[in-house]
Amino acid sequence: MNLEKQPYSELIDKIGSLLQQGRQQAAQSVNTILVQTYWYIGQHIVEFEQKGSEKAEYGSQLFERLSKDLVQAHGKGFSRSNLLYMRKFYLSFPISETLSHLLTWSHYFEILKADSELEISFYSKQCQHERWSVRELKRQMKSSLFERLALSKDKEGVLKLAKEGHIVENAEDLIKDPFVLDFLNIPEQYQYLENELEEKIISNLQQFIMEMGKGFAFIGRQYRMNIGGKHFYLDLLFYHRILKCFVLVDLKRGEIDHQDIGQMNLYLNYFKKEEATEGDNEPIGIVLGAHKNHILVEYATDSITNKVLLSKYQLYLPDKKTLQNQLDKLLE
Repeated sequence: MNLEKQPYSELIDKIGSLLQQGRQQAAQSVNTILVQTYWYIGQHIVEFEQKGSEKAEYGSQLFERLSKDLVQAHGKGFSRSNLLYMRKFYLSFPISETLSHLLTWSHYFEILKADSELEISFYSKQCQHERWSVRELKRQMKSSLFERLALSKDKEGVLKLAKEGHIVENAEDLIKDPFVLDFLNIPEQYQYLENELEEKIISNLQQFIMEMGKGFAFIGRQYRMNIGGKHFYLDLLFYHRILKCFVLVDLKRGEIDHQDIGQMNLYLNYFKKEEATEGDNEPIGIVLGAHKNHILVEYATDSITNKVLLSKYQLYLPDKKTLQNQLDKLLE
C-alpha cells in the first residue's frame, strides 16, 4: 500500500493528540473522584462522631480501630493520620461544591497542614490561581506566603485575601514583606556583593519569578538607559502582563537609603517618556534591600508621584511563629 507521507504523518499527529487529551481527562476524572471520595469519608466520620458514638478528639480510639479495619479490608491508604486529614478535609470544606477539580488530594493534604482556617482558604484559592505543583505549594507554605502578604494589608484586606486568594489589581499588590530568596542558597553570614546577588537570581530566574508572583515576564538584566549623556544600568527589568506595565527592580545588598529611592524615581521618569508605548500603564519600581529604615522611607517617598515600592528580602525562610504573632495583632 502506498501512503502519501504528509497525510499519514497528520494522521499520526491527530491520533497522538487524542490519546494525550484522553489520558489527561482520565487522570483528571480519577483525581476528581478520589478527592470527592475522601471528602465523603470525612463526612461519614464526622457524622458518626456527632451521633455520640465517639467524641471528636484526636486521642479517640476510633481512628486506630478504623484504620486497622479499613487497611485489612481495602489495603493501604487508610493510616490514622490519613483518616484524621479526611476528617479535617470535610470540616474545612463543608460544601463539596467548593472543591476544585484542579487540585489533587496531594494538594489538599498539604493545604490541610496549615494552622488556621484563613490559611487553608488562602492556599486552596492561590493554588488554583497559580496552578502550583505540590512541590511549589510546599515551598510557598514553608516560606509563610500568606503571612507575608497579609502583613501588608489591613484587617479587611486579610479576610479578603483568605477568601479570594492574592489578586493583583494595583502596584501595591506586587509587594511581599519580606521576599524570601532561600532558593539562591547564599549563606546568611556570607558577605556577598550586589552583582553576585544578581548573578544568583539570573541563575534561578524561574524560582525568582515564582516568588515575585503571577504575571511577571522577564525582559533583561543590566538594562542600559542613556539619560542626559550618561549611562545608567537597571539591575532587572520585567513586564507585568496583568497590570500592563514595566516593572523595574533594583537590588541593594544593605539598607535602602534615600539615594536609592531618588535613583529609582529617575529611572521611572525615563521609562514613562522613552520606553512606554500606547496601551502601557505607568511603570512600577521595586527597590529590594536587606533592610529598610521606615522613617527614612516615609520622608523620601512623601512627595514622589511615581510608583516606587520598597521591600526587604531574606536569604532564609522567615520565622513563621513571629509572623503569625504579628498577624494575630493585626486581626485583633
